[in-house]
Formats: sequence, structure tokens, C-alpha cells
Amino acid sequence: MHPILGRIAICFVLFLILFPALTSQIYIIWPWYGRELSVELITLLLPFNVFVVSLLWNYYLCIVTDPGEVPDGWKPDTQSGEGYEVKRLTGCPRFCRTCEKFKPPRSHHCRQCNRCVLRMDHHCPWTNNCIGHFNYGHFIRFLFYVDVTCSYHLAMVSYRVMAASRVRYYDEPTGAELIFIILNYVFVVPVILVVGAFSLYHFHGLLGNTTTIEGWEKDKAAMLRRHGKIEEVKFPYNLGVRRNIASILGNNPLLWCCPTVPPGTGLKYQLSVADAHHSWPPRDPTLANQIPFKLPDSPWTYENGNVNPNLRPTNGQLRGVNGNHCKYTQDPISVLPPYHPDYKDPGVDAHPGRPYSPHSESDHSEEGYSEVVRVRRGSEGYEVRPVTREQLFQEYVQDQINEAGRYQVYEPEHTPESDEDFEEDIDELSGEAGDSDDEVPLALR
Repeated sequence: MHPILGRIAICFVLFLILFPALTSQIYIIWPWYGRELSVELITLLLPFNVFVVSLLWNYYLCIVTDPGEVPDGWKPDTQSGEGYEVKRLTGCPRFCRTCEKFKPPRSHHCRQCNRCVLRMDHHCPWTNNCIGHFNYGHFIRFLFYVDVTCSYHLAMVSYRVMAASRVRYYDEPTGAELIFIILNYVFVVPVILVVGAFSLYHFHGLLGNTTTIEGWEKDKAAMLRRHGKIEEVKFPYNLGVRRNIASILGNNPLLWCCPTVPPGTGLKYQLSVADAHHSWPPRDPTLANQIPFKLPDSPWTYENGNVNPNLRPTNGQLRGVNGNHCKYTQDPISVLPPYHPDYKDPGVDAHPGRPYSPHSESDHSEEGYSEVVRVRRGSEGYEVRPVTREQLFQEYVQDQINEAGRYQVYEPEHTPESDEDFEEDIDELSGEAGDSDDEVPLALR
């Protein structure tokens, strides 16, 4: 994300927090209590302001706290029994080719930050920062305080609305107060619905010590398990609910709602499985024998990497009339160009002429023709049958003859002498036929 867009997103979040927090107290609750301080007013507004301050403080920590990155020169200790993550294809420790560093367990490369983040959960556009090992606890507290503050705000404003519905003339809200009540509902209700659903997802991940990326990996492993491809695999970082929360929010439960530094360095994590050399995420066994992709030495390849000598398209089979495939024993089309020394002319009979339009959308033969052109699909264009020099010359001569006004065609003139000769012929035929009208042909009569 562009830095300016990130700052705009932060300003928008601050507006969503401060507008309901300030307007609800200044334009709704304060006029309702007669604009005078009282114990009841302080009792109502003091917890709300504590929640708002805690919300803003944790949001600030999410923005400014670095999630953690891989130190320069760090390498996994392959000799120790603490465990390390390996590549599924090679079995070697994970290595980031972009950062040119080894990847610690649960770390991933963020394209937005352009670095590898320790225990990366996701890149949050609303904080303009990655959520990782060192600020994930602040992010959890931020979501918690959003839910608590919005719930307290809705209860406080709804209590004012219920008091106004009791038909007391001195409790009726003014026009400005009524407008701000509606605006507060419009701002807070969508926030608590969206952020509340998002909070439930992350609270569930906190109880299972699972990041967002690892949640996708667990879903994939569950799908492979349902299809019977693998056996049930235990998630290696699930230590139990109590220890999972302590690994993020600290060991003291009394300080879970207060900003604290998470334990650990983010370079190694305790495993719940006995085998230190775990395999997570599990790989699809059907891909075990898959050949790694390798670029060929020559750009002229065909299907499995071999050179295609005929350079034919994969769907280059001839089509007959009505889309039926033509069956032939030998392809009459020569692979070599006409100027090649080994070129053999297949003959005129092998390729009878037919009209063809490159603008035609159909690759079937036209009515009256049994042969079709060979068509390449997609962006490969069209592959048309070869034409001999004799055919090209005949087509050129025919085009020149058919051109209007180029040649004068001789036509014999119509003369009276020719009419007299035609009448004499008719009389001779009628005399030979006889006098009977029945014997005279219909054409002569």
C-alpha cells in the first residue's frame, strides 16, 4: 500500500473512534444531565472514557510497534533437537530468495513491507503495518477494546432513548440531540458487527495459538484428511488454551488487558509434539512424485519438453463437414518450406482450392467443400494449407480476367441473315414431321 493511502486509512479509523466517543458525551449525555457535574454522570462516563483511552493506546501500539524481522546472518540450528521448519520439496531449511535470509519457524515474507515478518499473521491496511510476533498482543487488545467500547456506547445511548420515550416534556431530546443519536447509531452499529465478527475469528485463533496463515494451512490439512489422503496430523504449536494465551499476552492473567511485551524472541517456538522434526503443513501425498518445474534449454518445446519437429498445434486435427474429424493415414502437408532442397510438392489434388476468409469465426468447412483449413486456437492465429506456384498463377490470371473494364470480350452481332437461316431450318423440321398437328413437336408449334 502507498504510504499516503496508509495514512488516510489511519485517519479514517481515528475518525470512526473519536466521532461517536465525543459526540455521544457532548451532544447526548451532557445535555441529558442538565449540563451539570454529578456523581451519577461521572459514574456513567468514567468507564467509557477509560475504554476509549485504552482503545486508542493499543491502536497506537499496533501502528508504531515493529512486528519483528529476521536478524542478519541468522541460521537455523539443525543439530539441536528444538526443531526447525523445512521445505516440503527439498527437506532443507526454508530460505527467502527475496530477502536472501533463512526463515525462522512461522515467519513469512510480506510483499507490502518487502521483508520477512516473524510469526506473521497478516498485513493490516487499517494500521498500515504487519501484524506479527511483537504487536499481535496489541492487536488482540485493540479488537477487545473495540467490542467493549462499542457495546458500552450502544447501551449508554439506548438508555437515553428509552428515557426520552417515557413522555416527559423536560426529557424530550432537542433537534440537535436527535440528529446525533441517529448518527451515533449509524457509525457504531456497522462497526460492532464487522469488527465483532473479525474479533471472534482472532479470539478463536488465540485460543488455538494459530495465525491467519496457519488457519488456512489447517483448513487444507482437514480437507486432505476428509478425502482420506493423509492421517490426522496434530497442529505442532497448540500447547493448550492457558499456555496459548500466555504465549501472546504474557504469563500474568491480571495484565492480559494491559500493554505488555510478548515473551520470546520470535525465532523459535515450543512444540507440542514429541517429534521435533515435524512436518507442517502436511503435503498432499499425490504430489510426492511430482517433478519440480525446470525451464527448458530451448524455447522451442512441445508438451513434455521435447522438440516438436512438425511444429503443429495440439488441436491441429482436420475437421470435416459438420464438425466431424477427418481421418487420414498420411498428412499431405509438407513440413518443409517450398524453397527447401528436400521439399516435395504434394500435388494439386492433395490440396483442392477453396475460399477462406480469415474473418470467419467458424473453423468448420463451408457447404460444398469437404476440406477445411487447419486452425490454431487462441492467439496463435491461423495455419492455412500451402499453395503451389501454378495455383497462385492461375488464381492471379483469373482475377485479372474477372476485373471489370480490363479486357474487351468479343460477342457476335445479331443480323437478319441469321434469322432467315433459323426460319429455313424450322420449315425443314416441320416438313419432315408431317401434316398432323399431333406429330408436330410442341416446340415447333
